[in-house]
Amino acid sequence: MSIFGRQQGTLVPVHEDNANTKDWLILLEAATIVGHEREKLRVALTTQDRQLVKKRRLFRKPEFFLVLDGYDPRIHALYFCPQLYKHEDGSLVPLSGSEIGQLMAKALEGGAIEKAPWYAPVDALPADPVIKASSKMEFDSLVVDPAGAKAVKTPLTIESSTDPEAPN
Repeated sequence: MSIFGRQQGTLVPVHEDNANTKDWLILLEAATIVGHEREKLRVALTTQDRQLVKKRRLFRKPEFFLVLDGYDPRIHALYFCPQLYKHEDGSLVPLSGSEIGQLMAKALEGGAIEKAPWYAPVDALPADPVIKASSKMEFDSLVVDPAGAKAVKTPLTIESSTDPEAPN
C-alpha cells in the first residue's frame, strides 16, 4: 500500500460475512485452457491470507473489498470454502488448499460456460457469470467424492414384517 492509500490489484466486492473468516479463498479460472483434452475449470489461486479494504460511506453500511492481483470477472470466479477433511488411517486429516480447489473445480465444472478463450475488449462487465449456478447446486449440502475413493458399504437394514408366518 502506498502513501496515498492506493492498492495494487483489483478490488473485488465480498459479503461482510466472508470478510473476516479464515475460510479458504478459491479462485477458479474458466475458458483459459485450449486443446482437445482439457478441463473446463482451472484453480488459479488458493489461500487463507487476504488483503481487505473497507470502504465507508455516509449513512450506509461499510462495504468490503478483497484485493486480488490480476482478477478478471470475464474468466474468474471467487469462492469461499471452510477447511475440509478426509479420512486417512482412521483419523481426520485436513486437505490442502490445492486439493480443496481441485474438488471444487470438479464439482462446479458442469456449470462452467463454454466460450472461446478470447474476448473483445469492452468497458462493461459481462452479463453472465463464468459459472452458472443451476437449481441442482446447493452449496450447503454439496458432497464431493474424490475420484479414487472407495465406496463405503452401509449395513443392510431388515424390515420387520407383519406376516404371522414370518420367522422371528
